[in-house]
Amino acid sequence: MKKNTFSILIPCALVFALFSCGDKQEAQQQARPAMPYPVIEVSKQTVTTHDNFPASIEGEVNSEVRPKISGYIKEVLVHEGQAVKQGQSLFRLETQSLSQDAQAAKASVNAAQVEVNKLKPLVDKNIISSVQLETANAKLLQAQSAYNSIGANIDYANVKSPVDGFVGSINFRKGSLVSSQDPMPLTSVSSIDNVYAYFSMNEKAFISFIADAKGETSKEKLEQFPDLKLELANGKLYEKSGKIETIAGDINAQTGTITFRAKFDNKGGVLRNGSSGTILVPKTYENVLVIPAESTFERQGKSFVYEVLNDSLAAKPVTILKSSNRIYIIEDGLKDGEIILAKGLNKVSPGMKIKPMKKPLDSIINSFETVFK
Repeated sequence: MKKNTFSILIPCALVFALFSCGDKQEAQQQARPAMPYPVIEVSKQTVTTHDNFPASIEGEVNSEVRPKISGYIKEVLVHEGQAVKQGQSLFRLETQSLSQDAQAAKASVNAAQVEVNKLKPLVDKNIISSVQLETANAKLLQAQSAYNSIGANIDYANVKSPVDGFVGSINFRKGSLVSSQDPMPLTSVSSIDNVYAYFSMNEKAFISFIADAKGETSKEKLEQFPDLKLELANGKLYEKSGKIETIAGDINAQTGTITFRAKFDNKGGVLRNGSSGTILVPKTYENVLVIPAESTFERQGKSFVYEVLNDSLAAKPVTILKSSNRIYIIEDGLKDGEIILAKGLNKVSPGMKIKPMKKPLDSIINSFETVFK
């Protein structure tokens, strides 16, 4: 009987202790003076965000340089990155064997000419048939054609730039045997005063993008597409905006994406053929609720804010529609005019009393780029 009484008393004591501890903690919390914390009033704004897409950069003109004949490279006349003009010599191939062929072809031309000169007076005197002279003339033309062909090949040994631009990587050096059948070009010459940025959207993003674009026809939508920004490989924004010029007419069956081409002015030469970057496509949300990203916290995969009710904090779940530039666009969970804790979320807990210090939204975001209109 004593044993049973003892067993009953232990859990009762534990329950009493827990309630006592809870009451004690609550009393301590209430006794603690309320500290000042920044708060903001939730309001509607017009916000411009950006969707990001990886992009590859190509010169407006990007021409591969290939030899028209086979031969050993005798001289490389330019270096990588050099500015060149159309028609400027880039490589010179060895022409010794071609020169020997040209001498032989020239001798054949001379011999054919001698034969024509010999037969012409005989025909004039009706000593021989004119057919013989015509045959000799045909052989002369044939010899001249062979000579001219070899001369053209000798000229082809001097490989020239097809366009104005900048020399790319030089893939073959002096002494290399090259031909027109090589899979790799000698080099490439790119005109980069203007460059193209190629990027792709999946079908879902494309449908939304086209639906949001202004205009009735495809041409009108293309003309009214907003200007694009380009983020460089170093994370900085390119100083000039670009414009979408073309959209592929089909969806890539392998990737399920649609390719866009945007044009950027590159007079300063910052962008190069083969560069990479990220295209920022602007998207505007009108009259949406926005809050600083740091005014939220996560619990079990859900986002929460601390709503301020009578100077007391209450955790409230929210649904985030879009994040951009250290702000969240709220889809659900908050209303215009409600007050939430702006900063210091890791120092508070639900039910805690604070001294609200109302702050403007921009002062909390401290953004380097204006996102509100």
